[in-house]
Amino acid sequence: MASYFNEEIETLPRVALEALQLKRLKATVKRVYDNVPFYKTYLDALQLSPESIKSLADLHRLPFTTKQDMRDSYPYALFAAPMEEIVRIHASSGTTGKPTVVGYTRTDIDNWADLMARTLMTAGAHKGDIIHNAYGYGLFTGGLGVHNGAERLGASVIPISGGNTARQLMIMQDFGSTILTCTPSYSLFMAEEAMSAGIDFRNMKLRVGIFGAEPWSEAMRGEIEEKLNLTALDIYGLSEIMGPGVAQECFEGKNGLHIWEDHFIPEIIDPSSGQVLPEGEKGELVITTITKQGIPLIRYRTRDITCLTYETCVCGRTHARIARLSGRSDDMLIIRGVNVFPSQIESILVGIEGVEPHYMLIVDRKENLDTLEVQVEVDERIFSDEIKVLQGLARRIEKEIKDMLGVTCNVKLVEPKTIQRSEGKAKRVIDNRKL
Repeated sequence: MASYFNEEIETLPRVALEALQLKRLKATVKRVYDNVPFYKTYLDALQLSPESIKSLADLHRLPFTTKQDMRDSYPYALFAAPMEEIVRIHASSGTTGKPTVVGYTRTDIDNWADLMARTLMTAGAHKGDIIHNAYGYGLFTGGLGVHNGAERLGASVIPISGGNTARQLMIMQDFGSTILTCTPSYSLFMAEEAMSAGIDFRNMKLRVGIFGAEPWSEAMRGEIEEKLNLTALDIYGLSEIMGPGVAQECFEGKNGLHIWEDHFIPEIIDPSSGQVLPEGEKGELVITTITKQGIPLIRYRTRDITCLTYETCVCGRTHARIARLSGRSDDMLIIRGVNVFPSQIESILVGIEGVEPHYMLIVDRKENLDTLEVQVEVDERIFSDEIKVLQGLARRIEKEIKDMLGVTCNVKLVEPKTIQRSEGKAKRVIDNRKL
């Protein structure tokens, strides 16, 4: 039986939900037209006004917003509220260029706390839980986003942030943590450190893990659930849109993430043409915020690859679901004409006995041909085995990657714990090509 933070909204019939979306979309378009020169210039060039929005279908007439637009507007040019109304500022870490800056009004912060409380309840959390929050605090939205939601829910939150894994494990045991929130790769690092320290997760009280901030596979879910003895659920968010709590996998269905459509309108587009794709087709997720005051965004291109379904969920929620992310359109590797996402290779690796869920993809170009080396850790037993066993395992992995993805690679098996670990987003790819 599902538990809801706001049952009326979470189970709203689609006709009523779309009517609410249209009302809020109209208000958002007017807000950005009146307060953000960037959007006014674009809309005027397209001969569109806020009054042009008559139906949700008119959303497709509006321009996209990109991460580069946010960088070009650094730091505050996309804000739709005056600075005296901005009560908090976050920024993405970004790997290139300037960070993307987001501002929140008091109403934005309250809405975010409500949505994160809704998200936590969707994952099966309740007031009696002790939430071990190992997402990073600071400019990154993860830590504070989960923290505010946990407090709004009425649960106990441990604001431990990332790092110092030995202490994390001690706290989890001593404080009786029941919910773990962190990146999926860090949860496996915790499991690895626990094993080395002789700590058994079966002796802990953890029952649910809420993992996000990086793509992860269904196979990796199984690995986490087995090693940490909990139910592993996917959470989705991004700082540009709000932070964590944009979408959440429900405890009952465990089949796609409910995106909170009373606050966000999702679309799926072809990354190349920008054309909107029908329900069920995989493409790039685009999100329009319809309640944000500080920095509302129209048709923001997330670069995340997924698909949408409006099918009724077993939990009773009516909000659309996005499928588990299969990667990012800008993380996608094109190797000799083949599109490859790291998460696809991960799915193959974690299904092979003796292979650890830690890997690195090295992409290079030699004599005008792309090459792919997959470095993957094997467990102690396999690594200490005879050479022909290791060679056989490497050939098997190469064959499975070739059969599944159509790309030829060279597999290099490495000793346990030799691939660099991360307490935040895992770095999976080194691309040495000059593209």
